[in-house]
Amino acid sequence: MHILDIFETNPTTFSFEFFPPKTDKASADLFETMAHLQALQPSFVSVTYGAGGTTRERTHDLIVRIQQETNLTAISHLTCVCHSEAELEAILERYATSKIENILALGGDPPRNLQGYDRANDAFQYADQLVRFVRSRLGVADSRGFGVGVAGFPEGHPGTPNRLQEMDNLKRKVDAGADYICTQLFFQNADFYDFRERCDLAGIRVPILAGIMPVTSKENLARIAELALGARIPARLLRAVERCGGSAESVAKVGVHWATEQCRDLLDNEVRGLHFYTLNRSDATRQIYDYLGVKDSLALARRAAV
Repeated sequence: MHILDIFETNPTTFSFEFFPPKTDKASADLFETMAHLQALQPSFVSVTYGAGGTTRERTHDLIVRIQQETNLTAISHLTCVCHSEAELEAILERYATSKIENILALGGDPPRNLQGYDRANDAFQYADQLVRFVRSRLGVADSRGFGVGVAGFPEGHPGTPNRLQEMDNLKRKVDAGADYICTQLFFQNADFYDFRERCDLAGIRVPILAGIMPVTSKENLARIAELALGARIPARLLRAVERCGGSAESVAKVGVHWATEQCRDLLDNEVRGLHFYTLNRSDATRQIYDYLGVKDSLALARRAAV
């Protein structure tokens, strides 16, 4: 389903993000996870994309498999980095042929194994250029072309310390044709509300989805800090994790409780959508739904509308 139709049908969206598995065993495990999460009836799911070919083919294969073997709408990430225009054209043509209707367009970072990579070799340097390129593609089944999402950063883009300039950059992405914004993960809702208000002041009127990642372990917390550069981990959350001592089960409970309270507050404040970074696991996300008192996204949306 085209993302515009998803937003028209769902006043509040609920979506899950996966990353492409690196082995056959991991692929089998992921589809078992999807079977659990499919029961939650998400509005859509997205699949991350490794630049420089690291997971490019696996992303495409996974997206197509989701499209063919499940009833989920799959959105593929696509990055500027390490791509010529011809490569991007070929990727989009493959997606169009496979009836993939939606893309999340990102600037991207060079893979770690390409130290000193010269971005001047890329067709596009910035996400707004990629958005414009994707929206210009013909041959898509839907006459509106690909649906396109872009990233937003409630705590500030790590590469743009000037917050005013950051909003100018985001506005350029939206003006280039983005249909919605999906934010980086955050742990303090005040940051999201401030971001949402600054978008409004900048004249950005597209749906803004809040990125949620439950802490599932101390190792997971360290990984979050590494992957989401600039993400602030509140002292209250750190203290709660420390109180768990060495109990992995207790840390997971703390993480789910924190994320549940975030979701509860966001829904009370009319968030347009919740986007769960699952790390290819289902337990934490399913528990959040349980703690919110619902069995699936449809029930959650009905509660949010009350």
